[in-house]
Amino acid sequence: MKKEVLIQWTTSNKNTTLNMVLLYAHNAKLKGWWDEVNILIWGDSQNLVKEDVEVAQALKNAINDGVSVVACKHCAQVQKTEAALEECGVNLMYTGEYLSHWIQNDKKIIFV
Repeated sequence: MKKEVLIQWTTSNKNTTLNMVLLYAHNAKLKGWWDEVNILIWGDSQNLVKEDVEVAQALKNAINDGVSVVACKHCAQVQKTEAALEECGVNLMYTGEYLSHWIQNDKKIIFV
């Protein structure tokens, strides 16, 4: 059975983002702690990606090393973050069904 984890990232706190969300996700993938590491970018965290070069680069690095990242398309449209997220390699989609699937199937989720 494949070991999967989803990190639902909502915080706009840079320190928490770099030293928990992205550091853990990136290391979890590189070190094989999980077979599949996923991040869901929701809410104000999208603005942090748009406004902070260091955060955007850390996100790109994680994606390049195999972390799967999606972002709420509705949030991106409202906050005008679509271009910045797409530039990082983030997949934009409406995420209500995506998150509901994780919850309904008792998959592992970390909320930050």
